[in-house]
Amino acid sequence: MVGLAADWLTSTANTNMFTYEVAPVFVLLEYVTLKKMREIIGWPEGRGDGIFSPGGAISNMYAMLLARFKMFPEVKEKGMSSVPRLAAFTSEHSHFSIKKGAAALGIGTDSVICIKVDERGRMIPSDLERRIVEAKQKDLVPFFVSATAGTTVYGAFDPLIAIADICAKYSVWMHVDGAWGGSLLMSRKHRWKLNGVERANSVTWNPHKMMSVPLQCSALLVREEGLMQNCNQMHACYLFQQDKQYDLSYDTGDKALQCGRHVDIFKLWLMWRAKGTIGFEAHIDKCLELGEYLYNKIKDREGYEMVFNGKPQHTNVCFWYLPPGLRHLEDKEEKQKRLHKVAPVIKARMMQYGTTMVSYQPQGDKVNFFRMVISNPAATLEDIDFLIEEIERLGQDL
Repeated sequence: MVGLAADWLTSTANTNMFTYEVAPVFVLLEYVTLKKMREIIGWPEGRGDGIFSPGGAISNMYAMLLARFKMFPEVKEKGMSSVPRLAAFTSEHSHFSIKKGAAALGIGTDSVICIKVDERGRMIPSDLERRIVEAKQKDLVPFFVSATAGTTVYGAFDPLIAIADICAKYSVWMHVDGAWGGSLLMSRKHRWKLNGVERANSVTWNPHKMMSVPLQCSALLVREEGLMQNCNQMHACYLFQQDKQYDLSYDTGDKALQCGRHVDIFKLWLMWRAKGTIGFEAHIDKCLELGEYLYNKIKDREGYEMVFNGKPQHTNVCFWYLPPGLRHLEDKEEKQKRLHKVAPVIKARMMQYGTTMVSYQPQGDKVNFFRMVISNPAATLEDIDFLIEEIERLGQDL
């Protein structure tokens, strides 16, 4: 309710975030909150920069834009014809926004090289290094590596320390897409999963996911101060006069891709004031506990099969439900063919009954499986028990 009240207030005010004089309080709140988030990442004294953007996809594109400008600043005026062929790297399980950003920036999706992942969906560092060397041998210029902290499907956390070592070795910008998993930095119990994040050049962090801040609320945090300004400013003197009486760094519009920018910060700031860091920590820990409870309930339960071995790193619990008619089918090809149809049918029945709803999808060579993601700490153990019973009720005749 606190976040919703903040959203109502900013919508009522209907102000913009592009200059300090238009939104002085909100600009200052954004400044101090981004600084606090950078401190949590581990950057000394919270130094650096950042911006709130319309979502994780735009935050990731900001990171790619900055990485390209850092290596080839002339691209701002002269365009892509002034730079060599670039190569970006991300895991096979990363978010589609990495390729979308490359397409939007004129780098091209063919220049995004997908790195192999292990059985739990984590990027394999040795394959990353191999592909960087291979790209250089083909006269491509590696400029950007996007590691993922909390992949969309498996909830996997890439090994950031090993990736940081490789990025340092080859002088490549390291970005961490923590849109889904970045909020685990708020938890003393779980933040180890992002060990090495402090070595990143940029980090995407979406409080509107695990922290339940009302949409939209996505932050791009940047380690180098002033880079966003140099990359994006257009010196529009009719808005960003250089002889104003206040610190011109508070005119955030010239470092953003947008001009008009919604006030997203107040929702996060007010919730943080109301819940405190300890409150957010409890919120996140509760969701992880619920995910672990679901995993423990079904990992050895008849009719269930986990997509990968071991406890999930995040709240993503990926599993197949095998109806009684499939459990003893010996023809493996036929079994997989029929299993592929199970999750869609059960989900359709869930929607028809209106009782619950769980995502499903294939992944690589794996047929459709359920992906239960828990981000609401108001959920209970009884809700998890009901979900299991409902899947079995709706799928028993398949």
